[in-house]
Amino acid sequence: MIRGYMQANFPKLSVFCYLDMLDMGFEPNNYTFPPLIKACVILGPLENFGMFVHAHVVKFGFGEDPFVVSSLLEFYSLVHKMGTARALFDKSPDRDVVTWTTMVDGYGKMGDFENARELFEKMPERNAVSWSAIMAAYSRISDFKEVLSLFRQMQEVGMKPNESGLVSVLTACAHLGAITQGLWVHSYAKRYHLEKNVILATAVVDMYSKCGHVHSALSVFEGISNKDAGAWNAMISGVAMNGDAKKSLELFDRMVKSGTQPTETTFVAVLTTCTHAKMVRDGLNLFENMSAVYGVEPQLEHYACVVDLLARAGMVEEAEKFIEEKMGGLGGGDANVWGALLSACRIYGKIEVGNRVWRKLAEMGITDFSTHVLSYNIYKEAGWDMEANKVRKLISETGMKKKPGCSVIEVNGVVEEFLAGDNRHAQAGEIYRVIHSFLKMSNLV
Repeated sequence: MIRGYMQANFPKLSVFCYLDMLDMGFEPNNYTFPPLIKACVILGPLENFGMFVHAHVVKFGFGEDPFVVSSLLEFYSLVHKMGTARALFDKSPDRDVVTWTTMVDGYGKMGDFENARELFEKMPERNAVSWSAIMAAYSRISDFKEVLSLFRQMQEVGMKPNESGLVSVLTACAHLGAITQGLWVHSYAKRYHLEKNVILATAVVDMYSKCGHVHSALSVFEGISNKDAGAWNAMISGVAMNGDAKKSLELFDRMVKSGTQPTETTFVAVLTTCTHAKMVRDGLNLFENMSAVYGVEPQLEHYACVVDLLARAGMVEEAEKFIEEKMGGLGGGDANVWGALLSACRIYGKIEVGNRVWRKLAEMGITDFSTHVLSYNIYKEAGWDMEANKVRKLISETGMKKKPGCSVIEVNGVVEEFLAGDNRHAQAGEIYRVIHSFLKMSNLV
């Protein structure tokens, strides 16, 4: 009955059935616990009940059953108790590829790529799910270059990727602009008829969009028969980032008419579209309709979009008023909000607004480097040297530092990454000589 309720997708009834079983004096066996623990995994908040079940596993002598242990590892991974999971894993005498992979995946979901990689390297055998788990771990921390490196290793050992692994690879290609490898993955997906997987197809759409191949993205998108919100969002964002505001808003209308509920991500995309196209009225209408019409409550990123919308259109005072009235002041914002407002102050010469903003941020103890540099430039360009020096002093005293710039390029299917001021690249000397020759030819040195 416990397993039957789980198979019918009634996890709560599985839990109640177990409690009834105990009340009636029946003892559980090794077949009882895997579906019961799975119910705890699905229900999530029942963390204490899951630990209660674990106690019963030990009490009734099933603490070394591989299927029971695997289920417990999945549960503890879900509730982010990897210390408990690791202790259980280390004591388990029968560790198969499933238990190893569960641990790798659990560490990966917590952002602990070091422990995830340690276990992955120690695995006596790996399957496609194992490779997918470690690639997802690096994707979560945005180490996309390592994702592609792992994918190449996977190919070298002759392991075929699954859909989840391909999604991680496509995400990496999208962020790195690695179109050659992205094309290969898309071709592979078509060859093995994996395009029907809407999550994978959405990743292909996102990859093409971010690599600038919008027509290919649209072609894949139109071929998705069961478009969900994720697919619509990827395509709306894709055409928007490539400068086609009209098409982006047309897709939004199609999404609504198709009966697909817009999400928070959808509104970030369409508000950003309106911002870059300086469609102020459309953007403000969309923002007002978010909760009133679509039932989506605006989040900080949506407020930031509206501030950027007004600021880029030169409506700096209106942006400041919006922050005060809708966000409860600058304290309700973040670096994106402050940066949008200060950038507009600099562009449109709104020195007084910029001065008010910086003073409030200084009072709040904000130590965002880019925000203070913008303030410094506003003062310096306006000839307010005394105020500029105050900002400079604050930057120095608080130890604010700029994050180094980073760029990537794909050459012959290999992604190269460069950091500002970094000379650790194997061909750094040759690269700098070529750059120097270009600068010399341009009379810049």
